[in-house]
Amino acid sequence: MNSEQIKKDWNTRGYSFRIFKDPPGQVWEDFVHKTDELVVLAEGQIEIEIEGESQQPPIGKEVFIPAKAKHTVRNIGKTINAWYYGYKK
Repeated sequence: MNSEQIKKDWNTRGYSFRIFKDPPGQVWEDFVHKTDELVVLAEGQIEIEIEGESQQPPIGKEVFIPAKAKHTVRNIGKTINAWYYGYKK
């Protein structure tokens, strides 16, 4: 998985690109944004809950979070994870 390729793709599609790292057990709970969001796991493990539906995407799988959807992101692994995220511009 190439972060520069993802960044370029997201930019073409009108999304920002940032990298986040979380320690084991980190939870970002019940966030709501005014714009669509994309998330891709780069390393480690992650659980993403969108409007009550949970998923554990593998590394490299893009997850779409619609605008105004309540969502939670959890590091469910035993190591630091890294994930890319971007918001619709």
